Amino acid sequence: MISRLRHRGPDEADVWTRGEAGLAHARLSIIDVAGGHQPMCAEDGSQVISFNGEIYNYLELREELIAKGHCFKTRSDTEVLLHLYAEDGPDCVQRLNGQWAFAVWDGAQRRLFLSRDRLGVRPLFYCEHQGSLRFASEVKALFADPTVPRQLDLQALADVFTFWFPLAPKTMFQKIRELPPGHSLTWDDGKLRIWPHWSLEYAPDEPGKRDERDYAQELWELLVDAVRLRLRADVPVGTYLSGGLDSSLITAIVRKCSNAHLRSFSVTFDEAEFDESHYQDEVVRALGTDHQKAHCTATDIARSFPDVIWHTEKPVLRTAPTPLFLLSRLVRDSGFKVVLTGEGADEILGGYDIFKEAKIRAFWASQPESRWRSLLLRRLYPYLPKVQQQSEAFLRAFFRVKPEHLSSPFFSHLPRWEMTSKLKLFFSDAVAAELDAYQPIEEMARSLPAHYNEWNRFCQAQYLETMHLFPGYILSSQGDRVAMGNSVEVRLPFLDPRVVAFAARIPPRLKMKVLTEKYILKCCAAGVVPESVRTRHKQPYRAPQGNCFVQAGAPEYVGELLSPERLRQDGIFCPDAVGKLRQKFQAGRGISVQDNMALVGIVSSQLLIDQYLRPFSRLDVHLRKQPEPGGLDGNYCRGVAAVRS
Repeated sequence: MISRLRHRGPDEADVWTRGEAGLAHARLSIIDVAGGHQPMCAEDGSQVISFNGEIYNYLELREELIAKGHCFKTRSDTEVLLHLYAEDGPDCVQRLNGQWAFAVWDGAQRRLFLSRDRLGVRPLFYCEHQGSLRFASEVKALFADPTVPRQLDLQALADVFTFWFPLAPKTMFQKIRELPPGHSLTWDDGKLRIWPHWSLEYAPDEPGKRDERDYAQELWELLVDAVRLRLRADVPVGTYLSGGLDSSLITAIVRKCSNAHLRSFSVTFDEAEFDESHYQDEVVRALGTDHQKAHCTATDIARSFPDVIWHTEKPVLRTAPTPLFLLSRLVRDSGFKVVLTGEGADEILGGYDIFKEAKIRAFWASQPESRWRSLLLRRLYPYLPKVQQQSEAFLRAFFRVKPEHLSSPFFSHLPRWEMTSKLKLFFSDAVAAELDAYQPIEEMARSLPAHYNEWNRFCQAQYLETMHLFPGYILSSQGDRVAMGNSVEVRLPFLDPRVVAFAARIPPRLKMKVLTEKYILKCCAAGVVPESVRTRHKQPYRAPQGNCFVQAGAPEYVGELLSPERLRQDGIFCPDAVGKLRQKFQAGRGISVQDNMALVGIVSSQLLIDQYLRPFSRLDVHLRKQPEPGGLDGNYCRGVAAVRS
């Protein structure tokens, strides 16, 4: 099992087994490089831990535990977490400021405890099978046991072709479940119990309680401390610098908090509609960072796409994860294991176009016959030709701007979900029939928190982004999975729990003032980043899409996976529909956003099937590789997979 995860921890690996339980760990050494070996046992041997992630407030917790009589042998945050569990049990997670997925086996109680961080930065999967529980950071490790079934979950596929991600706890594979963000689990005498240890609640301050300067000042102070904590490492730390406000501000704070030589990294493209190098260069000059760029072409995306799907373990509807995978490779090749990033600001502080779109749609819905209000939507999406070309009647129908639409709990997201759902027309008749009764949006509705309907529409939209798309796609396929695919840890100051809690109290009018996104963050960044970067409109992160797979010189795997014979054999997509889509791309006829998502989604789904579900797949070949780091060879790891826990 652990040999499957060597990309997550190439520095060393080890296993611990005792009786009915077994833990294994592949380590990326960042804190206490010499002493933080895992799995780590308590001094009396009663408890053992395998921990993936970082506890940023571990030094403060360590001092508190020492005052209570605990003795430490290492300087690692892992040992702090082990002692904290001994002190507080499962409630220890309430004290943690960090990102984590960890397992503690309590030998005295014969109980396994698993936990995942609040917003799901770190992945954690499990499988109940043949009277035992298996768990891992990635699904591929669970499949090291050949008895674990490998079957596609069609409802999860329908979720992806609606929301862009499977609704947790579903994964793309039957029998394999994901521990949702902010949840913990115990396995006790064959009984599984799962519960939330954290939830996101919006309680904006009353109007007039505080002025803008107070909010901006507190946000600044919280971000500075969040960055300070996330610079704790015994290895060099760099930053991602996209040229946008969020990453530029984090990089500027790093410069303020540290005197170390600062390295920054970014992605660039040939196409002006995707490239932000002008703004990146401006920030580099202002902050004096030592900057490196990963230049990404359509050919690079097509060539690396199979590796990306191998790591994401689910289909994607955009190629955007691939440039980030190539960026993390540059980081690793440059000798860095850790980078800070600005991810999370758009979710918690209101930065996405979908928040603006919902505000404009609600404004239009109050006068649905207005001719000029539709112009606001055209101005919002200058990079979408279809929005510019379609009639007002079409836009009114597509964006659902009738007054009755305002009452939907999913008002902000329905146009996106309905457009994506049309991709299911590419499913084969057999798959469509199997999914006929399944309604993903109704299932999403059943997962909403109790107070959801009491929040205003802006907070509802934020919740859907923060608690669903963010962990399900952005933190996963564009975050942990493509970074750790190259053994790079991404740290996110905007996800500090204090920052998240504070942002939930900021009135929506200060997150988006009229149509100025992240208004309070822009106030916070005044005088810190270049003014052109602070005041620029957000440029959505995008990359070349479907044309990557139909251009001259496209990799052979595309033709093989999308051939009528392979499509009929795999049975998921209609060969005729896919063939017509490919012809449309090859002819260059009016390619839409929907066409791009369809082709990328079909290619990535076929890759997933090829790599994980077909006989003699890449997964099986991977098992036959030579001995892994730490001296664990494939045969031994297959033995570990059989250990009952």
